[in-house]
Amino acid sequence: MAANGYATLWTFNVQPDRKAEFEFHYGPDGTWVRLFRRAPGYIGSELLQDRADAHRYVTIDRWESREAWQAFRQHFSAEYERLDREFEGMTTAEAQLGEFAPAGLPS
Repeated sequence: MAANGYATLWTFNVQPDRKAEFEFHYGPDGTWVRLFRRAPGYIGSELLQDRADAHRYVTIDRWESREAWQAFRQHFSAEYERLDREFEGMTTAEAQLGEFAPAGLPS
């Protein structure tokens, strides 16, 4: 992540019979990443699976800045909300873990 980078982290508990589908849509070349790539300032995403609970995942979406993330959310809000609703049934729980920046930088 760049020195002035920004990341959003989310956690998901995935339906056991929908793990492959979830990994396809949330993975490094998935539906979400294809949408993010359309926006300036997007750096990349990671999909991590919990080693202790195979149905729990974390996504890390990296942006050049908080402003880039906010601009994306504003410009692509309709598509973002549509995908969020479309994929809702794949999970039993979803929560934002937070918004993060490199340590030691001003908020």
